[in-house]
Amino acid sequence: MLKSPSRRAASAAAFAGPAIMLLGMLMFALNDAMGKWLVASYGLGQVILIRSVAALVILSPFLWMAGKRPIVEAERPGLQAARVVFSTLELFCFYYAVMYLPLADVMTYWLAAPIYVAAASPFLLGEHVGWRRWTAIGVGFIGVIVTLEPSSAMFTAPALISIIGTAAFAFMMLSGRSLRGTPDKTLVLFQTGGAALAGLVFAPFDWTPLSSVTEVLALSLLGVVAMSAHMLVNRALKISDAATVAPLQYTLLLWAIVFGWWFFGEVPRTTMVIGAALIVGSGLFIFFREQQLKKRDKVLPAVPE
Repeated sequence: MLKSPSRRAASAAAFAGPAIMLLGMLMFALNDAMGKWLVASYGLGQVILIRSVAALVILSPFLWMAGKRPIVEAERPGLQAARVVFSTLELFCFYYAVMYLPLADVMTYWLAAPIYVAAASPFLLGEHVGWRRWTAIGVGFIGVIVTLEPSSAMFTAPALISIIGTAAFAFMMLSGRSLRGTPDKTLVLFQTGGAALAGLVFAPFDWTPLSSVTEVLALSLLGVVAMSAHMLVNRALKISDAATVAPLQYTLLLWAIVFGWWFFGEVPRTTMVIGAALIVGSGLFIFFREQQLKKRDKVLPAVPE
């Protein structure tokens, strides 16, 4: 029996959403691996400056089509500015961390951000978190501690910078929840522009002369890959529901392990694997629990968790 056009379209969307999300995660992983390689040869501010300028060039046609109104009339300017600060801090911390730590370790720390968001949301957003999610949050924090391997080593600059970066990333995600009325392109413009300005400030202090067009293209490609990843993820979320595609973000860890081993000869530590399993498991539980509660609240709005 032949499928109707509407069923074929729905079937195609059901396949396309996850496929696009997986491709977006691969692009993010490539961005991270390229960043680790580039910051080993060029200044941190320099890498972020050229990356951000290249990303803005890619983004500019979409902003032109959207017009200036979404930018000049963006909601809650103060919170927008705070989000830019968090996103810029997160970016600098991430690239600093990958200079000194294995890619899989850094990615494990960053994947803990949704757990921080769940823990902070009752205090900053007034959201209710029940005992199931608090248990999952506790398990996630245990995973972070296991990954850090409690010792004097956890107080090294790269480890501490990683914790600061993941906290900044979590606050960036929290502020995004309060800025749902702002178009994605506007949010990306603000955070990319903020990173470009910060890169412009810090680049002169650690600038490595570029001797060829190839070097400029390599640094610019980082911004192109990052912007492509953002666009792919946004597209996936538009054509598929979050419950289907959001959990696929954890494939980043798999790619981090593969690229870390392939390009940098990094072998995952046992504690990293155990900690990552606890973080991913708790993160998935928190996500699916939130999805379950959203569906239930549509029927019984006032039922406590």
